[in-house]
Amino acid sequence: MKKELEKREYKHKVNVVGLHKYFDDLQVLKGVDLQVEEGEVVCVIGPSGSGKSTFLRCLNLLEVPTKGTVEIDGYVVNDKKANINKIRENIGMVFQQFNLFPNMTVKKNIMFAPVDLKKMTKAQAEEKAMSLLKRVGLEDKADAYPKQLSGGQQQRVAIARALAMNPDIMMFDEPTSALDPEMVGEVLSVMKELAAQGMTMVVVTHETGFARDVADRVIFMADGYIVEQGTPEEIFTNPKEERTKEFLKCVL
Repeated sequence: MKKELEKREYKHKVNVVGLHKYFDDLQVLKGVDLQVEEGEVVCVIGPSGSGKSTFLRCLNLLEVPTKGTVEIDGYVVNDKKANINKIRENIGMVFQQFNLFPNMTVKKNIMFAPVDLKKMTKAQAEEKAMSLLKRVGLEDKADAYPKQLSGGQQQRVAIARALAMNPDIMMFDEPTSALDPEMVGEVLSVMKELAAQGMTMVVVTHETGFARDVADRVIFMADGYIVEQGTPEEIFTNPKEERTKEFLKCVL
C-alpha cells in the first residue's frame, strides 16, 4: 500500500517547474514552467512534435517526467511516495481516441469508474450517468453501445465519463482531431459550457477558434519549449515571437 503523500498548501491548481522529458536520447520537453489557476482555461497550441501531448501526459503521470516537478492541488504528482491513482481521481482526462469500453452500454461506461472505485453505489452512479448524459445532450443514447454512435457522440460520452468522478481539473488532448469536421462543433460546445461553469481546464488543441473564444490564456509551444503565452488577443492578434507568427500564418 503506497503511503499517502502529504498535501502542501497550494497557490496554483497546477504548478509545473523545470519539466524535462527524454525518450531515450530524444529530448521532447526542455524545461517547461507553467502555473494554472483555479477556474482558468488554458489552451496549448503549436506544431506537431512540439511536445504538447507529452506535456499533458506528464501532468497526470501517463508519462513520467525525466526531471522537474508537477504539482496538482498541492500534491507533487511525480514524487515516488505519491498515490497517483488517488490524485488522478480529481483529474478528468479526454483523449483523441474515445477509449470507450465497446462491450458496455454508454450508461455503463460512465458508471464504471465511480462504482469500481467504490465512490458511488450503483444507483447513485446510474443517476449521475443519466444527469451527465443529459448535460452532453445524449440521454436518449444511454442504452446504446459505442459502435452505434457517431464519433462526435462517442467523444461527448468520453467527456461525460471523465466528469463522472467529479474532477477538479479537466485535461483534453486534441479532443476533436479524430472527428469529421461536422462533428467538431458538438464536442466544442460541451467544452465551452464546462468552461462557462468555471471548470479548470488544460486543453491541447489545434482549434484556434475555440482557443480564441474560450481560453483565458493561450500557450504556444514549439520544439519542447513554451515560446510565448498570453491572452487570446495577445497571441492571435499581436504575437511577439517570430516562431509564433510563422505558426499562426499557417493555421489562421
